Amino acid sequence: QVQLVESGGGLVEPGGSLRLSCAASGSISNINSIYRVGWYRQAPGKQRELVATATSGGNTNYADSVKGRFTISRDNAKNSIFLQMNSLKPEDTAVYYCNVRPVPYGIDYWGKGTLVTVSS
Repeated sequence: QVQLVESGGGLVEPGGSLRLSCAASGSISNINSIYRVGWYRQAPGKQRELVATATSGGNTNYADSVKGRFTISRDNAKNSIFLQMNSLKPEDTAVYYCNVRPVPYGIDYWGKGTLVTVSS
C-alpha cells in the first residue's frame, strides 16, 4: 500500500507563489525509484486535469497553461514530491492531487488533495 499526503495549499493573491508538498509512505521508500510522479488538479465544476508529471528517466511534462510557471520535483531524502507554483492566476484555483505510478502500466495512487485558492 502507498499513502500520499499533500500539504501547502491555501489562499494566495494573483501573482503570488505556493509550494505544494506530497509526502509518500507505505511501500514507497525510495521516491526516486518510482516510475512516474505527478500533480493533477480539479477546479469546481470541471474534470480533473494533468498539471505536471515527471518520470524516473528524467522526462517532465506540463500542461500548457502552467508551462514556465510551475515546476515539479522530488526529494529522495524526504521521500516527497513538490510542485513549485509561481505567478499564480485565479484560474489556477483548484484542489491539487498528488499521483504516483510505481511501475509502467501499473496502479495509480492518489492523495486526498489540497485546496489552492488564488484571489485578491
